[in-house]
Amino acid sequence: MKKGFIFDLDGVIVDTAKYHYLAWKNLANSLGFEFTEEQNELFKGVSRVRSLDILLELGNYTAGQEQKDGWLIQKNEEYLTYIEGMDASEILSDVPRVLDFLLEKQQGVVLGSASKNARPILKRVDLFDKFHDIVDGNDVTAAKPDPEVFLIGAEKLQIDPENCIVFEDSIAGVKAANAAGMISIGIGKKEVLHEANYVFLDFTEISTSFLEQLIAGEK
Repeated sequence: MKKGFIFDLDGVIVDTAKYHYLAWKNLANSLGFEFTEEQNELFKGVSRVRSLDILLELGNYTAGQEQKDGWLIQKNEEYLTYIEGMDASEILSDVPRVLDFLLEKQQGVVLGSASKNARPILKRVDLFDKFHDIVDGNDVTAAKPDPEVFLIGAEKLQIDPENCIVFEDSIAGVKAANAAGMISIGIGKKEVLHEANYVFLDFTEISTSFLEQLIAGEK
């Protein structure tokens, strides 16, 4: 009955998306164009390098690789200054309840995130020890919707992909989970995450009985 539960980080465990947005917005403004919260939705589940390319496309701005590399460093350094102030108060509602329940039931729990800052963030919000292992942007070569990050997570847990459940807030992440042959659970709006097997607005909507049914393979 042991299953593997794989959690994305940004928008699922903590809301660091707002800090990414601020850093990208400041970069766009410095280059002379605006970057809106609506446009920021395009960045969900996307690598830092690809995010910069999208940003420049939105601003109709061209640059050489050396400039791009400098902006990537600049953006990340600004983002890191934001997350240095994070604490447990920034954990999204009911995430600890769900993690504690899965650990109590001796299920496999792993993080699967595109973020290269996943480990320091989890340590700052005091959730690092809730995960059996972590797969982040330092461990993968292909970004979501490629399923690599989740397949590595399943491998680390030594659990077959078909016995894994993924929690994601981005359509790219949902597509990656589906491509891996895993059960996909969207955290967010149904109209955005309609390709997921199940969608909940947040973890407060996920009942203990639902988790038990996932463990038992009844869902």
